[in-house]
Amino acid sequence: MDLKKYIRSIQDYPKKGILFRDITTLIKDKNAFKNCIDQLSKILSNLNYDKIAAIESRGFIFASPLSYNLSKPYILLRKKDKLPAERYSVDFELEYGKATLEIHKDSISPKEKIIIIDDLIATGGTAEAAAKLVEKSGGIVAGFIFVINLFDLGGKKLLEKKGYKSFSLIDFPGH
Repeated sequence: MDLKKYIRSIQDYPKKGILFRDITTLIKDKNAFKNCIDQLSKILSNLNYDKIAAIESRGFIFASPLSYNLSKPYILLRKKDKLPAERYSVDFELEYGKATLEIHKDSISPKEKIIIIDDLIATGGTAEAAAKLVEKSGGIVAGFIFVINLFDLGGKKLLEKKGYKSFSLIDFPGH
């Protein structure tokens, strides 16, 4: 199934000059969403890892069924002040602003291998912050999984230059 046709593109959202790739049109189609989860599950079944970590908020959509399908523990990487217990934090730059990502300090045991999941990679700032959180927690980044790679924005290449494995199902230009 060609999942690309299920992604809606919205010009100038959330601000002028951004071409937003909207996954809500993919997840509202039961067959496309199932196919997407099946494809991601197949990639993950060939990797060596202990836990799945998902980036808030759209990463949660994909990580939940993957965690269930593959019987792997699931960790939340959340926006600032959304987690109630002790946490590590990392500040980072987005293509349209600044943000903070956090993880509970007890989410990862030393040397656990973690797969990080999000809906999309653009410039790589959020993904890089997620990797820093995993490593700050004592874990090892086993790889990244994205539904969409905005190939001309360089995020996937940034991760690979840093030595991280990265997989995606769909390639789109970011502009």
